[in-house]
Amino acid sequence: MSRDKTDLPVLGARFEEALQYAARLHARQRRKGTPVPYISHLMSVAALVLEDGGDEDEAIAALLHDAVEDQGGRRTREEIRRRFGERVATIVDGCTDSVEHAKVPWRTRKEEHIESLKRAPREVLRVSAADKLHNARALLQDLRSQGDATWKRFKGGREGTLWYYGALSGLLSASGDGPMQRELARVVDEIHCLAGDEEGR
Repeated sequence: MSRDKTDLPVLGARFEEALQYAARLHARQRRKGTPVPYISHLMSVAALVLEDGGDEDEAIAALLHDAVEDQGGRRTREEIRRRFGERVATIVDGCTDSVEHAKVPWRTRKEEHIESLKRAPREVLRVSAADKLHNARALLQDLRSQGDATWKRFKGGREGTLWYYGALSGLLSASGDGPMQRELARVVDEIHCLAGDEEGR
């Protein structure tokens, strides 16, 4: 169902600044195991957020959702707050699973992040769903083209990654029944199927 043009979010100078800022922050970063510039992921997540009805703050947070974790920690978080406001910084916080260089073990970190999402507001869940959907799509594509070699790129390996996406899909589906949640569930089901993990579906 199409929306009236007056209902569409207005993107102004703040969004343009955020896109440039994200491109600079992640300029040397590539998608895991590929030559693809990382900014492609951030733009895709922002597009999914906008298509789901997100506003400009949510779209900006989508562009910056990995900035604190990957590019500078608390210093970057403060810069995001200064440039784009407390609401954007708070959404980014909700999508960040670690701000420390000496990170806790992978499984513990992911379990804590999932617990935090259970209490997260709508805008954090929207950006998180867009992030996980785009990542899951890429994982599924890699599994189709590269098979089991794909799991070597993930800290959680096959078992941990299957657990993580299954847990996220279940949580986000419980939070709402929108197009992103439904597609994420379908993609995660197919990932489990390709991985031969019928019990985890």
